[in-house]
Amino acid sequence: MKITELLTKETILLSISGDQKLDAINQLVDKLDQAGKLASRDEYKEAILKRESQSTTGIGEGIAIPHAKTSAVKSPAIAFGKSISGVDYESLDGQPAHLFFMIAATEGANNTHLEALSRLSTILLKEEVRKQLIEASTEEDVLNIIDSYDEEDKEEEVQDISDKKNFIVAVTACPTGIAHTYMAADSLRAKAAELGIDIKVETNGSSGVKNLLTKEEIENATAVIVAADKAVEMERFKGKHVLQTPVADGIKKPQELIEKALKQEAPIYKGGSGTASSESEGRAKTGFYKHLMSGVSNMLPFVVGGGILIAISFMFGYNAFKPGDPTYNPFAEALMTIGGGNAFQLLVPVLAGFIAMSIADRPGFAPGMVGGLMAATSGAGFLGGLVAGFLAGYLVILLKKALSVLPESLDGIKTILLYPLFGIFLTGIVMLYVVNKPVGQLNAAITDWLSGLGTANAILLGIVLGGMMAVDMGGPINKSAYVFGTGLIANGVYGPMAAVMAGGMVPPLAVALATTIFKNKFTKQEREAGTTNYIMGLSFITEGAIPFAAADPLRVIPTMVAGSAITGALTMAFDIQLRAPHGGIFVFPLVEGNWLLYLLAVAIGAVVSAILLGILKKPIVNNK
Repeated sequence: MKITELLTKETILLSISGDQKLDAINQLVDKLDQAGKLASRDEYKEAILKRESQSTTGIGEGIAIPHAKTSAVKSPAIAFGKSISGVDYESLDGQPAHLFFMIAATEGANNTHLEALSRLSTILLKEEVRKQLIEASTEEDVLNIIDSYDEEDKEEEVQDISDKKNFIVAVTACPTGIAHTYMAADSLRAKAAELGIDIKVETNGSSGVKNLLTKEEIENATAVIVAADKAVEMERFKGKHVLQTPVADGIKKPQELIEKALKQEAPIYKGGSGTASSESEGRAKTGFYKHLMSGVSNMLPFVVGGGILIAISFMFGYNAFKPGDPTYNPFAEALMTIGGGNAFQLLVPVLAGFIAMSIADRPGFAPGMVGGLMAATSGAGFLGGLVAGFLAGYLVILLKKALSVLPESLDGIKTILLYPLFGIFLTGIVMLYVVNKPVGQLNAAITDWLSGLGTANAILLGIVLGGMMAVDMGGPINKSAYVFGTGLIANGVYGPMAAVMAGGMVPPLAVALATTIFKNKFTKQEREAGTTNYIMGLSFITEGAIPFAAADPLRVIPTMVAGSAITGALTMAFDIQLRAPHGGIFVFPLVEGNWLLYLLAVAIGAVVSAILLGILKKPIVNNK
């Protein structure tokens, strides 16, 4: 398939207006939508922004390749846009982007589509192509330039370098596998050829693995480069010098990577995790926040499902009475048994198990689960689960080092017998005799204090939690407040979670209201984006307001914090209790307290933030 079957005159925009990233994205999405390529404009744009949140697609050299593979795409397509003055696209080299290729791939895109998309990404590496595209004055010029460099249906050459000496091997992969994967591979190959170095690059793209590395090639290679932002098979590299790095480095720093690989300036991969993505992810494996969020994200389904079932049980008249009492409801008791008696009992063990697994990979899971269960049954609760998770994870790390002196022939026994045996034993001993009692006492004291908060202190807590949800809208501060709220659910304290969710709903709702009421202070693209924030806000997706905050942080963030803090204070003042840590307006009827007051609290906060933002924003001249 030719690239110009996907890139057509209808999807070419010769002049992008505006100088911000969101301006370019909105106009390119509109171009695809107007050409009839999208089933849902908003869903596709959301997928594009989600990809941008993982890492910028502004690869440098004036190029940006925003892309997404989603069911919101009706038929595969490419949109081209150009900005002579440049757009601040947060590119890797810090320079403005001038050429934009927005790729829209269907969920079930076939190989011919994906190969055409990957060829485009490699063509853009040529400086003469970029220069010609900048100078193109018509849609036909753009199509002719791409056509002249497009070698249709060219098969990727299968290399065999097993008989070479002093060669390196590499793997490239990106989350969607339709752009960066192939650009990084071509960049590495081109630089290696320039340096006179033999290299074989395996690509893990959407159309599958190409140029697969053989066992012999891996064994004989000087070193391995893994330029990836998604998981790739790593166990095959055990014992080799492996340089792990983001896929963007494969595009921007090929010479540096190749030279480091030749000098073997990379640690020897010891194996254990089975897969890995990038050096940045590897570094994150030592981070407290990454481990904590691994535990919380895996715990959430139990909190959400169990919490909603518990709330529904009260709607059906659950009480502690047994059969024979006239108020007894067997269905309500069944809901409580499933949600409270079982799902909620797994909260702390699952939290601890996945924290430990994040730290020590699979061998940490069983010790973490056991430690978490010991914390839950002893009264140490959520705090005890946190301690158990980190304790188990790092104990297993130490255990791995201690058992590393054993011969490789015993590796199978380590995984099946030694790690679980000693990991569970050591974690259990420490939890039993050192952790459970003091943490249990602390947990009980905190729970009692929160349960007995006076109105003034409860309102103050609501202000802090609500405000935190709007500071970075999905970042560490937001997540800290969210973890605090979900942790208290496990301890039977439900008020703070109500403040957290309500506070998190305010920013997107406030943005939506502001763009609706103060139309002269927002661009057309911002007003369109603002409309989608009604849905995001009602669904408790705080991240919907991020593009607005990024574009104007000094006005947007303080106004959002103000409204969210007011909402948090009101929910605590109204004594609203919430057992479900997600769901937005859809779980409002399940709150304990007056759900109409809960809705009022959110509405007041959103209106306050919207008005403040509207007052602070300056009118846009010639706004259309």
